[in-house]
Amino acid sequence: MFITDIHLDLAMNALEWNRDLTQPVHSIREREAGMTDKPDRGNGTVSLDALRKGDIGLVVATQIARFVAPDSPLAGWHSPAQAWAQTQGQLAWYREMERCGEMIQIRDLAGLEAHLRYWTTENVAGKKAVGYILSLEGADSLVTVDQLDIAYAYGLRALGPAHYGPGRYANGTNATGKMGENGIALLKKMETLNIILDATHLCDDAFWQAMDHFNGPVWASHNNCRSLVDHNRQFSDDMIRVLIERGAVIGAALDAWMIVPGWERGKSTPQNMQCTLDRVVDHMDHICQIAGNCRHVAIGTDLDGAFGKEQCPADIDTIAGMQKMTAILEKRGYSEKDIEYILHGNVLAFLRRSWS
Repeated sequence: MFITDIHLDLAMNALEWNRDLTQPVHSIREREAGMTDKPDRGNGTVSLDALRKGDIGLVVATQIARFVAPDSPLAGWHSPAQAWAQTQGQLAWYREMERCGEMIQIRDLAGLEAHLRYWTTENVAGKKAVGYILSLEGADSLVTVDQLDIAYAYGLRALGPAHYGPGRYANGTNATGKMGENGIALLKKMETLNIILDATHLCDDAFWQAMDHFNGPVWASHNNCRSLVDHNRQFSDDMIRVLIERGAVIGAALDAWMIVPGWERGKSTPQNMQCTLDRVVDHMDHICQIAGNCRHVAIGTDLDGAFGKEQCPADIDTIAGMQKMTAILEKRGYSEKDIEYILHGNVLAFLRRSWS
């Protein structure tokens, strides 16, 4: 079945991890054998080939570059200008993938409908270009709010103001505090441009403030449930309720520590923690129970978002394994139409509403 994935850090993997994503996953793993500079070396799960094999024809692909103070323990760039330059390098990678016929950017409703026809009904000789919607994860790289006009012109259509820690526009995971004037100005500019607000990573203070100040489309590209795994990175039931009221879709994330409670980095394994796609469905089902329907859940794997097979569900080898979700959802009692909504229909309906 056709699948949409609303959060993948493709350009970050290509440039910062130096992965040739035009190659099969096993080839990327072989090239990384013996490398130890990053904890997930040799464990990658994502490539453009794997997306095609999994019938994942539309993704939300990120630019990401965090600004950090020189004494911060977080990785990042020491000036907003450096962070901006990093995102522009990532944009250049997407453009090269387009030139090579590997990807195609989706900017509007007409482009979305054309890509859906191309992917699902047209006979194409050779490989199909994976459609991508461009998103910015963390707004730190915007030197000023006015740069959002430049980003919109090159195709940016979604933005999460925060990432980890304190941010220039909003505080994120493991931080606290409301947005200042810059953050509110960013929300207003996003609303003017009809850029989707990604609520993922917003700290609780910033989340509620954003819900009060932003009147445009909202989604959460990769988030799970705090009531199942208690951490500020997850959404509380009250947060989920307000997102449902706003018509949001919430993409289920596949990072193991967000799926099962008690995960210990460097010690736990997906196998010994019984972290499987079935546990991911627990989070999706929890949201469905709150909503009273299945129209607000989606898939936002975040696979290879600085983790790989060592920290994702044990029953997938590559992202193509997301096709297993169909059988798991069927076993849970979801109808064929419900499964279509979850795997792609909810995202498509959201985009059609937002871009009409």
